[in-house]
Amino acid sequence: MNNRLISVIMAIALMLGSSACAGSDASQSPSAQEVAENMGIGLNLGNTMEAYEASGCEKITYEWIPVVGSNTPKDYETCWGAVETTQEVIDGIKAEGFNTVRIPVFWGNMMANDGTYTINPDYIARVKEIVDYCQKDGLYTVINIHHFDEFIIRRNSTEECAGIFTHLWTQIAEYFKDYPYTLVFEGYNEYLGGNRFDENGDLAELPKGEAYKMTNTLNQAFVDAVRATGGNNGERVLIVSGYWTNIDNTTSPLFVMPNDTASDRLMVSVHYVDNMMYWINKIGGEDWLAYTDAQIDLLDKAFLSKNIPVFMGETTAGYPASNFDRAAVHKDSSECVEIVLDKLTDKGIVPVIWDTNDNFYSRTEYRIKSDPDREVIKKISEKLRK
Repeated sequence: MNNRLISVIMAIALMLGSSACAGSDASQSPSAQEVAENMGIGLNLGNTMEAYEASGCEKITYEWIPVVGSNTPKDYETCWGAVETTQEVIDGIKAEGFNTVRIPVFWGNMMANDGTYTINPDYIARVKEIVDYCQKDGLYTVINIHHFDEFIIRRNSTEECAGIFTHLWTQIAEYFKDYPYTLVFEGYNEYLGGNRFDENGDLAELPKGEAYKMTNTLNQAFVDAVRATGGNNGERVLIVSGYWTNIDNTTSPLFVMPNDTASDRLMVSVHYVDNMMYWINKIGGEDWLAYTDAQIDLLDKAFLSKNIPVFMGETTAGYPASNFDRAAVHKDSSECVEIVLDKLTDKGIVPVIWDTNDNFYSRTEYRIKSDPDREVIKKISEKLRK
């Protein structure tokens, strides 16, 4: 009798222990807020894995993705002037103070034009290699669908797009489902709500209601597809894309965050907090400062105050002299970069600098090119580590 009692007690203890372990494992999945706090400052690996033969892509006669060179991953990775990405490139990014790398990806390269939208195994394997470089350095790594979303959205109804993107994200998520939570998926780039070819073959702007419906539908399709693959994808932090990633559009009540089976695991992506000031040549002036603060305030009210982190997936790397206000108070590019990055990070927004092959960071010298820019990144990254 005593032995049976002991066995029952041990069995109960094992069950409780298993439950405790399961709870412990679940707790190891960080919330979106925790991930945002650890992402620090990011750098885009721009004009690289999202590069493709784009000549004529704005026309309806651009029916499929042209082959580049020998149709290998390297042909596409380098076709916009980038060098081949190596571990040394990523090591240098880490050494300069960045804690996140965003890898934009055009998944349509090397894809057969057979209507199945099946990702080429060699192409996704190359994306994996670059992800692995980042993971080896302990960097948060973000991959998305970049530019291929434009190709699909321009040619298909919202319902058709949802089916295609579900298929694409199912493939991507299944491939990476056992990766740690430092790998983050971002649904799309900038084209949600974008223009579609009309019956005349011209790109036509959608009515606002239809554009928001598209944006919300495709974000939901992305989240549902990833979660359905299981593994770490059940709790992985996901980044949903804003309408044109425009702050004014995305903070509208018409933009709706997707439903999610996981709690507190979604961020929202927008781009360029001072974009309008850049294009009307008002950088460095009082209007620029006020506009930047107002845009951040919109993000605060719509998302940050509701515990939804904001991922600024593309942030300006530098300001040409031609874009400064004639009455600028701040007249140095590095100084303005620091002001913007300070404003964003002080609010908990994750800024990711848009960079190409040899602009802000040199992928052959493995360093930030400008010494003043280096000091800015060092100062802010050290601030965030405290």
